[in-house]
Amino acid sequence: MSQRKGYVFIHGAWHNSETWRELKPYLEGAGHVFHAVDLPGAGSNAAQPKSLMRRPFDPEAFRTEPSPNADITQRMRTDAVIAAVRAMNSETGGKAILVGHSLGGLTVSQVAEEIPEEIGAAVYLTAMLLVNGMSARAMSKHVSMDEEMIPSVICASPRMVGALRLNTRSEDADYRALMQECFYGDVDVETFDRVTASLHCDEPAQVTGEPSTITRESFGRVPRHFIECLHDRAIPIDGQRHMIASVDAEMGSKTIVHSLATSHSPFVSSPDKLSEILIAISD
Repeated sequence: MSQRKGYVFIHGAWHNSETWRELKPYLEGAGHVFHAVDLPGAGSNAAQPKSLMRRPFDPEAFRTEPSPNADITQRMRTDAVIAAVRAMNSETGGKAILVGHSLGGLTVSQVAEEIPEEIGAAVYLTAMLLVNGMSARAMSKHVSMDEEMIPSVICASPRMVGALRLNTRSEDADYRALMQECFYGDVDVETFDRVTASLHCDEPAQVTGEPSTITRESFGRVPRHFIECLHDRAIPIDGQRHMIASVDAEMGSKTIVHSLATSHSPFVSSPDKLSEILIAISD
């Protein structure tokens, strides 16, 4: 068995630490240490607009109510994960493998830029891997993202409410089918209902507008891996590959790419195959 390694997992937008629970037995069974964070504004740290659970449901109130998560910043998220990395390194005596999904890639990059000597590898699971100065909001407008489905499930103006808002408690079958196709296209409805029951509805909008700040001298020193998901409808494969190529050109070094024939959420649909890749990265 290889030396014990520590993994710190960062969920994507609207998700939380429970996102990764199907992976945990695979990594711990291989002798590694597993920790998944709830970012500020997510999971146990998230607040919900009152209109989300009001019945009868008022679509207009939900469309206009200001988000209680609107003041969450990338700085807050970066600081939270730096603390988690340092706690993990203290426990294992090594360097944490940092894994981020989707929007969680923003935090992976910023942590790797700020404490490169404390990160064993930066792993992007169909995640935002952005060149210096680019924001997630700007990336979403790139031609390579034309097939992105996320705009079709947003329920309010981010500028008005301060968040990217999903109706995570929707009772509309057509809307829920869109959500499933976007994020969980290769699981059955029962699994989709189970894994989405804990999602928060408001992802702080200002995080998506903050530019990436990465440099060759810091971020560029950290080994980086990208796990591309070939059938992703939230971050299409063309967008994934555009980001990889752009960062590689800017950093003057190569991202190691791994492929899964899954939708946006392989931690649910293919945790066994995803864990094989993650364990191989640690070796």
